[in-house]
Amino acid sequence: MTERRADGYHNLQTVFYPIPLTDTLSIEEGEKDELLLSGIPVAGELTDNLVCRVLNLVRQHHPVPPLRIRLEKNIPSGAGLGGGSSDAAAMMNLLNDTYNLHFTDKEMEDMVSTLGADCAFFIKSRPTMAEGIGNIFSPVQLDLAGWKIVLVKPDDFVSTKEAYSMVKPAMPQHDLREAIQHPVEEWKDLIFNDFENSVLPLHPNIARIKQQLYDLGAAYACMSGSGSSVFGLFRQIPEGIKEKFAPHFCHQSSL
Repeated sequence: MTERRADGYHNLQTVFYPIPLTDTLSIEEGEKDELLLSGIPVAGELTDNLVCRVLNLVRQHHPVPPLRIRLEKNIPSGAGLGGGSSDAAAMMNLLNDTYNLHFTDKEMEDMVSTLGADCAFFIKSRPTMAEGIGNIFSPVQLDLAGWKIVLVKPDDFVSTKEAYSMVKPAMPQHDLREAIQHPVEEWKDLIFNDFENSVLPLHPNIARIKQQLYDLGAAYACMSGSGSSVFGLFRQIPEGIKEKFAPHFCHQSSL
């Protein structure tokens, strides 16, 4: 978090990197619009779900028939993982492909960005440097092939508004674009999540999970976004790691 702006927002520097944890989305034409949810429960009104809002956005430009939308949630909400944002981008791509709308990537990015600054990243899902309020994107050279990720989501709820209100903006000691070119084993001393300074003291469970990941051999561990999930990067994942973090949500995969 580099500075607080006059309009109350914060300028930031962060890197978005796609991981193989996804929701499942499908559509079929029906008599009326429906959203059928399964998997991890999602709070809020169905009509407020981002996939429905994307459908309404697209209809401002092209007629789309009534749809039955099936969304299986595998990404926990309130985790700092962009689950809802990735659903929005997936819906935009799916409508564009299904109905041959001929939107360019840039047009789709512009439309979904009105629903959230990070939504645009998921249109192409490539390693990306985000600046400004998270809406200025540039490609970044980052390849984590060969690394394994462990993602742990505790029950703690971290209010994004609260996290932003407590963060203390400052220019980073190390330029992020340069820091990520260092070996992952050196990131611990170069790359920091400014939200951790305010969130971890209030949520010792999150801090405990981060330390557990290091104790288990992670080369790097960090809270994702404003939390509450924490990820660790491993060369090899220890056996039985899901049991070690039970009953918390725990995902592991190769990058």
